Amino acid sequence: MTAGRHLLQWLRGLLWTAPWWSGFLLFLAVPMGISLYISFCDYPLLQPPVYVGADNYRELTGDPIFHKVLANTFVYAAFAIPLGTVVAVVLAYLLNQKVRGLAIMRTCVFIPTVVPIVAMAVVWMWMLNPQYGLINHGLRLIGIEGPTWLASPGWAMTSLVMVSLWGVGSPVVIYLAGLQDIPASLYEAARLDGAGPVRQFWHVTLPGISPVILFNVVIAIIATWQIFALPYVMMKSSAGPDRSTYFYTMYLFDNAFRYLKMGYASAMAWIQFLIILALTGLVFWLSRRMVHYRGA
Repeated sequence: MTAGRHLLQWLRGLLWTAPWWSGFLLFLAVPMGISLYISFCDYPLLQPPVYVGADNYRELTGDPIFHKVLANTFVYAAFAIPLGTVVAVVLAYLLNQKVRGLAIMRTCVFIPTVVPIVAMAVVWMWMLNPQYGLINHGLRLIGIEGPTWLASPGWAMTSLVMVSLWGVGSPVVIYLAGLQDIPASLYEAARLDGAGPVRQFWHVTLPGISPVILFNVVIAIIATWQIFALPYVMMKSSAGPDRSTYFYTMYLFDNAFRYLKMGYASAMAWIQFLIILALTGLVFWLSRRMVHYRGA
């Protein structure tokens, strides 16, 4: 009787959680399993997949374009993530001060994040235009001839990193929530010890929001390694000048839907998943002594 009651409770639990686990199986677990199998196949999309073992993965190791997009994505992430984190933390700290017009300034910082990516890309294409763009026009006013931002291999990556700062509004909101959760007593104790604003920021504010920084950095790693729409719209060629802005997800997309090499693209997707997983694990490992949880 007891076993039957436990079975009934177990079935009830499955029934009530069915929306979650059925969605997980249908839209995540099963597609991931299928893509893993396809990554070991030659699958031109219009014909049935043919199992070829690890040929796709072996081909990737000798693909110079794969090495190029891998390096481009690493470089973009290496600059965009730290720079975006610093800018977001500083903006959140400034927007946490009690000054007039604070609500308007917070709104101005957040509004760019709700602008569609395509619209944002078009605006920045105009701003970075070498002839009549707003940025080069401003540089000319101070006697500097601006570069051909999006057409130069040396400046195209810099342009995309700069444009990425346009979307710091979302992490700023999260940092603001973290800042407001720091007890005021910690700042009072720091002031009694003679700490000025800089030392308070370094020894109270940063440790206080370190869990929030960890969260935002992990989200940024995932986002930067999946960057696609912004460079795809902004560059006249999807690869950019001299393939300087040809990123991992863009090459994956081209293999899947332009060259119809779905098995090759699936292998790339799984390598991308493993890279993101490894980087996230590395960040968590490095954060063990840098992230401070309250009460820990």
